[in-house]
Amino acid sequence: MTQGLWELVLKGVWTTLQLLVFSALLATTVSFVVGIARTHRRWIVRFLAGFYTEVFRGTSALVMIFWVFFVLPVAFGWQLVPMWAGTLALGLTYGAYGAEIVRGALNAVDPAQQEGGIALSFTPWQRLRLVLLPQAVPEMIPSFCNLLIELLKGTALVSITGMGDLTFTANLVRLALQRSAEIYAYVLLIYFVIAFALTRLMRSLEKRLKTGVGKEAGTESAARELKRAQTTGVGGRVA
Repeated sequence: MTQGLWELVLKGVWTTLQLLVFSALLATTVSFVVGIARTHRRWIVRFLAGFYTEVFRGTSALVMIFWVFFVLPVAFGWQLVPMWAGTLALGLTYGAYGAEIVRGALNAVDPAQQEGGIALSFTPWQRLRLVLLPQAVPEMIPSFCNLLIELLKGTALVSITGMGDLTFTANLVRLALQRSAEIYAYVLLIYFVIAFALTRLMRSLEKRLKTGVGKEAGTESAARELKRAQTTGVGGRVA
């Protein structure tokens, strides 16, 4: 490819990274707000949070992008630029999946920890901030890592709006050169490199968070094996 075409592709990579960061920030915010709301003591809060989760998990991200970019301007007069339309659609959609990760991690915390917070006369917010989240967040990281990779791949959907992301610019280059195999091989490689970097970053974050709460990121399986050996006498050796 010529230098000009490579510059076009690199601009597409930069646009994809921007969209990934913005939509990931929105999805993370939605995940924690809705996920925490799903554990709320009031049923109406749980119901509304559950309704949102089921609606956005049960609809297509592609159709949601169509709605935000093409339908909202006609129905309500709200015209969003492609970047913000993609951010809103992807953030809300993947935030619904993230909310279930947050809810599951909070519910997985040992109930004795919650009872300890009550015994110390902590308010619900203090129990959440000081007891539950510090233990639940490290357990969310592997699932959030998978969700982040899915979000990266989902950014390709915004190409239907004409936004110059990696997929859109790659298609322009393909049309110019008429070499599909070569161009899309490059695109696959670029997505893989970004995904690999994100995976390493999230693993480093998981290790740091687990160290902060007195856990080692790589010892969970060994601990489970030891516990199984202690309870069943099979599959491990107890020192």
